[in-house]
Amino acid sequence: MHRRQLGAELRRLRKAARLGIEQIARELNCSPTRVSRIETGKGRTAAKADEVVKLCELYGVTDERHVQMLLDMLSNSQKRGWWESYEDVLPSGLEVYVGLETDARAERAWEPLLVHGLLQTPDYARTILQSWPTNSPHDIDALVKVRTERQRLLTRDGSPLDLWAVLDEAVIRRPVGGAAVMRDQLHHLIRTADMPNVTIQVIPTRKGGHSGLGGAFSVLEFEEDDPVVYVDSPAGNLYLERRNDVRRFMGTFDLLRATALAPDESLALISRAAEEME
Repeated sequence: MHRRQLGAELRRLRKAARLGIEQIARELNCSPTRVSRIETGKGRTAAKADEVVKLCELYGVTDERHVQMLLDMLSNSQKRGWWESYEDVLPSGLEVYVGLETDARAERAWEPLLVHGLLQTPDYARTILQSWPTNSPHDIDALVKVRTERQRLLTRDGSPLDLWAVLDEAVIRRPVGGAAVMRDQLHHLIRTADMPNVTIQVIPTRKGGHSGLGGAFSVLEFEEDDPVVYVDSPAGNLYLERRNDVRRFMGTFDLLRATALAPDESLALISRAAEEME
């Protein structure tokens, strides 16, 4: 979060000073790509303290408190997140998503194939992770633990993540791991939906075609930063921040939850599916 906030503030200051990325790159003796990544706060690219001070000079920032605020943001952004200890096993790019999710205030997720990671039981998660040929058998335990750690966001002190998940009925009907594992997963969904910060809806199969058939996505919302859309696919992870893109996905999510059963009806459907797993 601090890296994104720092980047956003540096971008605002640069535009206020009417300077282009290419000009700043020449002053810092680096590539325009590096400047752009510093401003977006993505990946592993981070500003150095002397670069922040130099940028303040270029942008005409003379208030020492303002400069110190930026340096404090930089210092906080360099603290390691809990997920970084799993970077050897996380798929490429996923650490960015976990970091964004940790910083988020709310998440709006559409899942047509699988239970959302924040709602998975360990046995369900293990079955899914073992089924992916790109995962090494030696990494499965660590990957399951990552999902368990992510779920702490729903119960964190002070500001638990607000999760609204819409699932396709196929998700609750597919007996991942067998009847016993899936029955436990469905009961877990019902228990989790009792939390005040969690809403679960299901789109029944009878609805036919709808706006979510293009694939899964999540919209991450933050206290101060603009929303980010995350789209996961076999071809790689995609992050969208342009307002038009975000607006389009948020509109799609609104259509999906309007198409879905109401939360209480959705839980009744999940309960019936669990009974049918007996």
